[in-house]
Amino acid sequence: MKFPEDLRYTKEHEWIRVEGNIGTIGVTDHAQGELGDIVYIDISGSLDKVDQGESFGTIEAVKTVADLFAPVAGQIVEVNTALNDAPETVNSDPYGAGWLVRMTLADPSQVDALLDVNAYKELIGQ
Repeated sequence: MKFPEDLRYTKEHEWIRVEGNIGTIGVTDHAQGELGDIVYIDISGSLDKVDQGESFGTIEAVKTVADLFAPVAGQIVEVNTALNDAPETVNSDPYGAGWLVRMTLADPSQVDALLDVNAYKELIGQ
């Protein structure tokens, strides 16, 4: 299982990579492994602005559906539409091509309150 050290993590198993004022968000390797084979991703189209902790969509696997939660508040500026045709990319490359959305950060200091790699590993018992 991979745990990139340049990311911040949530207790709900999302990650965020911040570059300038843009955060790229996805689900962790642990989350995709727990979900199993991902078959569909639904990003709420009408949800441009999201609050920290608010659901911005769902991720569907063969046996379950899980909500996706925003690690920080901001405005969604890009959705990874490549996942419409290949949602299984989240399974094979959760930290690369399997990213879900990009958003502008309303309050960059919220990132500091998220889990670092060591705290996330501790959370999942690694």
